[in-house]
Amino acid sequence: MMFRRNGLKLPIWFSLAVIFVGVMLAGVGISGCKKAKSDPFPVSGVVAGWEKTSDTRTFAAKDLYQYIDGDAEQYIAAGVVTTSTSDYKFQGQLEATVDVHTMGDAAGATKIFQTGAGNDAKTVSIGDAAVAYGQSVIFRKGIYLVRIVAFQSTPGASDALQALARGIEAKL
Repeated sequence: MMFRRNGLKLPIWFSLAVIFVGVMLAGVGISGCKKAKSDPFPVSGVVAGWEKTSDTRTFAAKDLYQYIDGDAEQYIAAGVVTTSTSDYKFQGQLEATVDVHTMGDAAGATKIFQTGAGNDAKTVSIGDAAVAYGQSVIFRKGIYLVRIVAFQSTPGASDALQALARGIEAKL
């Protein structure tokens, strides 16, 4: 069987093949638009003064008790999917741990964020909502809840922690 297109006689199988290839290419184009999940932890030097000092460890919800002893149930109830953690050091002095909790939805991140906010928190502009304390910064962005905690208090610690938070926010 033949098919006429712009005066040309083409076999029907050729037309079907062209349609098939077009559909396949459209599918590749659509799936290529998806954003690849990236590592939210900035490498050393990306955020001025901060050095990443450990490998990233990741815990599935069922294993979270191995990392957050005694408080894992709160995160599981809020829908945590994974928790990833890594250590940093600012200018060779201020040590901090970064926890990135990936929740099943933004409501879970909001629930944990609201539970953890204290009266002495200072609201800062990071992500969808954020608070800073002298030695920590907590923020949420979409399905992520990020907690950064320093192990000592130094002058400028809060500003340094907020800079690290903004570096992480940019990667989420």
